[in-house]
Amino acid sequence: MKPVTPDAALAAVVGADPLPRTELTKKLWDYIKSNNLQNPENKREIIADEALKKVFDGRDKVTMFEMTKLVSGHVAS
Repeated sequence: MKPVTPDAALAAVVGADPLPRTELTKKLWDYIKSNNLQNPENKREIIADEALKKVFDGRDKVTMFEMTKLVSGHVAS
């Protein structure tokens, strides 16, 4: 997979180094799980902390599917 470069908002969560999308997604999930940001009542929902709100366009929570779309707007090929 071709590496992508995260912008400043996403780099605050996954680091600034270029990495393949698969690795970027893994790091994002590691961050979500280590900070306990999954909604316990609906595991498909991610509750944003301050760093993720910048990636999620200011939203307080998003679904896994929305997250994928929003993250795509924060990477450069």
